[in-house]
Amino acid sequence: MSSDQPIVGIIMGSDSDLDVMQDAAAILKEFEIPFELTIVSAHRTPTRMVEYASKAAERGLKTIIAGAGGAAHLPGMVASLTTLPVIGVPVKSSNSIDGWDSVLSILQMPNGVPVATVALNAAKNAGIIAAQIIGTSDKTIADKLKNYKSELEKSVLDKAKRIAKEWQNNFDVR
Repeated sequence: MSSDQPIVGIIMGSDSDLDVMQDAAAILKEFEIPFELTIVSAHRTPTRMVEYASKAAERGLKTIIAGAGGAAHLPGMVASLTTLPVIGVPVKSSNSIDGWDSVLSILQMPNGVPVATVALNAAKNAGIIAAQIIGTSDKTIADKLKNYKSELEKSVLDKAKRIAKEWQNNFDVR
């Protein structure tokens, strides 16, 4: 990407979500995709949330990653205010019921207001999905994703060879 203008927004309901949400930022940084990261609380700063979501596209964002714990209204509310793809990250927070409240609050959106939802605390996957969205119209990012997936495959195959070698005398490992 040639510009430093953010094209992905990473938002979270509270600073306590940062430990999880920084994984999305790290993967976007790895792919050299400009992003912004901030706190936008659906409950404590609803006016800020409305402004952020309603102006995101005109500011140049292409997608939004929204993480929230507990009742987790942020991703769905943002999705209701923008036409951009919203990727929800359920966060297991201190007030969470094992994270299921967050998962279901983000996953169970009504028809017409979709939120792409990743697994509990899976902000890295949200970052990868954002990169895939950007990669549909940016060959450089698409190529980086292809290399990333090739490296994942190589890593698994290398580990399989190592384990087979270590255990070949103990088990019939193929």
